[in-house]
Amino acid sequence: MSIRRILKEFKEGKITVEEAEKRIKLFALERMEEMVKLDLGREFRRGIPEIIFAEKKDTDMLIEIILRKLEKTGKVIVSRITGEQLGRIRKLGEKYLLKVSMSGRIAVIKRRNIVEEKKGRIGIVAAGTSDLPIADEVKILAEEFGCETILIVDVGIAGLYRTIEAAKKLLENDVDVAVVIAGMEGALPSIICSLTDIPVIGLPASIGYGLGGRGISALLTMLQTCTPGLAVVNIDNSIGAAAVAALIARRKRR
Repeated sequence: MSIRRILKEFKEGKITVEEAEKRIKLFALERMEEMVKLDLGREFRRGIPEIIFAEKKDTDMLIEIILRKLEKTGKVIVSRITGEQLGRIRKLGEKYLLKVSMSGRIAVIKRRNIVEEKKGRIGIVAAGTSDLPIADEVKILAEEFGCETILIVDVGIAGLYRTIEAAKKLLENDVDVAVVIAGMEGALPSIICSLTDIPVIGLPASIGYGLGGRGISALLTMLQTCTPGLAVVNIDNSIGAAAVAALIARRKRR
């Protein structure tokens, strides 16, 4: 049951003030076997739903959590999925709408009758095709956080003309904020930021080799930027980047 339905039943006189208050309190926090607490009210407070972190969780318990949350909210986002968990989650696609990222680390499961309005537009820019799985994660998450997305791929600074073209596309499509993903030296977010008046979130990817491999060089480069207006999240933190971008985009449209 949704908050909207509770309020509708109260308005129609089907339930009392006390019953409505009780249901809302129960809706906001769901306990499972005294071990798991689902923060079902987070989306109403923050605009970003609770995301279930799957890594290290028992597969049976994870599926139980997903089904309980689907019953209450109609939609579940799961991150850091393992191979065994993904196999079980895919079976839920027989009954629910299922979307899985290219990386296989993130999945969205939701009821088929859910209608969601998009408010805000986010540009997602990936330096190279190696960054595409992370860009796909950001895209899926941003859309589930209530925004339209525009994905621009393979625009790394090795061919600077492509970077300039990417900046033009962001401006032409009137995006509210951009998430720019890069590994290796990680210079792309600073350049996009310097060419546009759009808030830019730098997302360092664990792509690279040598001394600064696995995203460390990219992270340090983004943190050391001399271009004002660039914010930076942690290495491979697609959830953090998508959440901040969605909050900015939706607030601007509001």
